[in-house]
Amino acid sequence: MVAQTYAPVVGGEERLTQDLSAELAVRGHEVSVATLRQPLGPPPQRDGVRVHLLESSVHEVPGVEVLEERRYAPPAPDPRTARQLRRVIREERPDVIHGHNWLAHSVLPAVRGSGAALVLSLHDYSLVCATKRLFLDGGVCSGPGPFKCLRHSLQHYGAAKGTMIACGIASSSLWLRREVDVFLPVSAEVERQSRLAPGAQRWVVPNFVRELPAPPPADDPRLEALPQQPFILYFGDLTVDKGVPALVEAHAGIDNAPPLVLVGRDQLERPVGGANVHAIGPLPHELTIEAVRRSLFTVAPSILPESFGIVALEAAAAGKPVVASDIGGLPDVVVDGETGFLVEPGNVWALREAIARLCGDPGLREEMGRAGARRAADFSPAVVVPMFEDAYRAAIAARLARRG
Repeated sequence: MVAQTYAPVVGGEERLTQDLSAELAVRGHEVSVATLRQPLGPPPQRDGVRVHLLESSVHEVPGVEVLEERRYAPPAPDPRTARQLRRVIREERPDVIHGHNWLAHSVLPAVRGSGAALVLSLHDYSLVCATKRLFLDGGVCSGPGPFKCLRHSLQHYGAAKGTMIACGIASSSLWLRREVDVFLPVSAEVERQSRLAPGAQRWVVPNFVRELPAPPPADDPRLEALPQQPFILYFGDLTVDKGVPALVEAHAGIDNAPPLVLVGRDQLERPVGGANVHAIGPLPHELTIEAVRRSLFTVAPSILPESFGIVALEAAAAGKPVVASDIGGLPDVVVDGETGFLVEPGNVWALREAIARLCGDPGLREEMGRAGARRAADFSPAVVVPMFEDAYRAAIAARLARRG
């Protein structure tokens, strides 16, 4: 596994890499992870998975911002990281190198001589988009263009980092596309937007959810911020592109609506809140899932093309219906009219109607919750991990054929 961030950094991509590594080890594979050294400290050595820490030179470049909690790899080979990856590959002698993000670019100088197959998970739109989100000027981006991408990268990252990332994608991505044996987009939308060559092997392999964390003690003081009466839940960053302002507006127009609880980092210019809206800030994952369990249902109102609906999947696994935007990877998880409702992104009226319908129909909530739990079983390790194994076998065969 080649991933720029790993535990103790917490996020959907990090959890997937860690969970996949652990599941593969249980199934008898030898698994190791190569990841950047992070300010939060070294990852735990557990689950039978060896972890190799890598250094980076890009964070020493003047003007390149280094986030306090995590460091990222550039979309081009980092000389220092590439040297260390060459050493790790010689030591591990892998059959498969599985890249999870831009750190895969630093594998390129060593992969051909190693004989290992190269698999690349596409967790987002980073193959074509400097910001990885395909979101520009308040709407879905129409696709890459050299001047447009450079301008947006400069706005998003600043001059030094933005220029480095935009130029890296424009140059190194072609090399990466040539060397990858099998691409693994996490959703049909990521596959479509990544503009893979017609002959490129690609398998849509979704994220999966292991067992949800056990409920915390009932008297955990951190749960006191949750309302005692039934409530509607949103969890994720509180931003415009996640549709939070539209959700608050939709909720405000419902007579006698249950409280709306917002769990996540508030990054809006105007903090949200009010008598019937509770913005309680971020919670640890296990407490967030407990909030899901206690909710009537959850809402995922994004106006950006989410690469995958992990929040919708976790809600389904907890047996809760989901009202979600019909955009990006969310429709891969939410079955409209069966496990929840899909609505037009940014359409406040449609969002309000879907929320009001679930608020007023307890029987429908229970029925959709049960259907959601059944749907979540399709994204279990028992179903998804064998898909990765099949992809690895296909990549090994492709690499052998490439060598002649």
